[in-house]
Amino acid sequence: MTKRKAGPKSRKRGRIETLPSGALRVSVYAGIDPLTKLRHYLKETIPADHPELWDEAERVRTRLLNQVDEQHNPRTKATVNQLMDEYLAKVDVDTSTKIGYERAARNHIRPLLGRLQVGKLDGHTLDSFYSTLRTCRAHCGGKGKFIEHRKKPHDKSECDDRCKPHACKGLADSTIRQIHSILSGALERAIRWGWITVNPIEQAEPPKTPTPNPHPPEPEEAASIVNEAFKDFAWGVLVWLAIITGARRGELCALRWDWLDLNKAVLRIRTSIGQEGAKTWEKDTKTHQQRRIALDQETVDLLRAYRQHCEELAKEMGQKIARDGRIFSTSTDHSTWLKPDSVSQRFSRMCDKLEIETSLHALRHYSATELIAAGVDPRTVAGRLGHGGGGATTLRVYSAWVSEADQRAAGNLSGRMPSAPISFDADGSATITVTPEIRGPYQQIAADLRGAIVCGALKPGDTLPTVVELCQRYNVAAGTANRAVAELKADGLVTASRGKRAVVAPLSESSFANVVSLRSKRAGE
Repeated sequence: MTKRKAGPKSRKRGRIETLPSGALRVSVYAGIDPLTKLRHYLKETIPADHPELWDEAERVRTRLLNQVDEQHNPRTKATVNQLMDEYLAKVDVDTSTKIGYERAARNHIRPLLGRLQVGKLDGHTLDSFYSTLRTCRAHCGGKGKFIEHRKKPHDKSECDDRCKPHACKGLADSTIRQIHSILSGALERAIRWGWITVNPIEQAEPPKTPTPNPHPPEPEEAASIVNEAFKDFAWGVLVWLAIITGARRGELCALRWDWLDLNKAVLRIRTSIGQEGAKTWEKDTKTHQQRRIALDQETVDLLRAYRQHCEELAKEMGQKIARDGRIFSTSTDHSTWLKPDSVSQRFSRMCDKLEIETSLHALRHYSATELIAAGVDPRTVAGRLGHGGGGATTLRVYSAWVSEADQRAAGNLSGRMPSAPISFDADGSATITVTPEIRGPYQQIAADLRGAIVCGALKPGDTLPTVVELCQRYNVAAGTANRAVAELKADGLVTASRGKRAVVAPLSESSFANVVSLRSKRAGE
């Protein structure tokens, strides 16, 4: 038997077969599928009505062979769903981040891309995916006409006013960018695993980076929030610490008594509380860094009185607060932590009652902007807030306030923060002064302005003295003057809006009666 001489092989690579419909299917062997361990073929079908049916089939065969020879072909038929399963099972991130990944995959990636083969993803597909998310988070493409029910499954008989017609609302740029980051990480793994050779994410236009635009409450709003919160001592202390420290809600819930040194006026933040549904757990802080926050004397006195208050409550129940007990807790012995979602919901309800549009996280922005506006350098602000990057994040997010700080006189934090409505007795115990008894400078200012309004010295439509004028006249901080104006606004005596001076409101019979009642009460005391 003679051997074949060197030269071209008589057998062609790849196969062209005729289907019953008359169409041609081209198949080229592309190796072993790394996921299923089965033989993997690249296949493409040419419709029967193509004008150059066989010539086109040869061109397709040549193109597929070139992809295999140059190793540009997808090496598996695995779908995006299979990729996400593998990626989420192996990615090393903390619990909260992983829950966010799984939520994004469940709500957006799997419904729109899940059944596609990873090897068939391209820039056009991903750009269309991002466009759909920007148009409507329900993926209706802007054409959905249906009822959004408050829960699923849901019978028509259970519908109420919370079941409303669907209104398209796209995802925020920050959310789309997070989804882009998840896909990018998963596709990078796919390349390392040999599933694909080219990352399609590089062919797509990445979602734009959202411009930081924090909306901290105005000083007058912060003063109203503090006044309302201190109607419950423990809740008032939590809100106060949120303003003073700028801590995240999970970090506030995780605070322990042994991390608080009142003698050195230092609070240590070491962990945070995560939550998903009813489940909570203790974890590292967002940047996986611990930090120490210096406290002003007013906050130290407030926390010392709060500690005494908590110990008295525990003693009444025959219990004792553990050394490592949580600073904020629903249990008398402080053995349990608060749920972050519950804290946010309570804060939202309080702000709705005050008709103030803000959130608990906005208090963090308030702390940062007030510190920067007071002349504190961004690196120090970053250390208090727990920002990474040595101040780069702080500069990027709060650049407008950094610019403003260059034009304002330097002050200090306590001078710009609203004063806590608390007075301290000789033994260190605290008395809440939310009622309008004149025990502090802001109440004296409010009383003087209230008297001027009632006697007619300030008539409806007249503007109140500016905050600067009140500070100079009474020798008080801006926060104190703002609290006085906030109290008059709560009494219905003045009207004030963002960026405008407070104006005396028409004095109704009910407002007049309230003022007279307060003055009579003080006269009797």
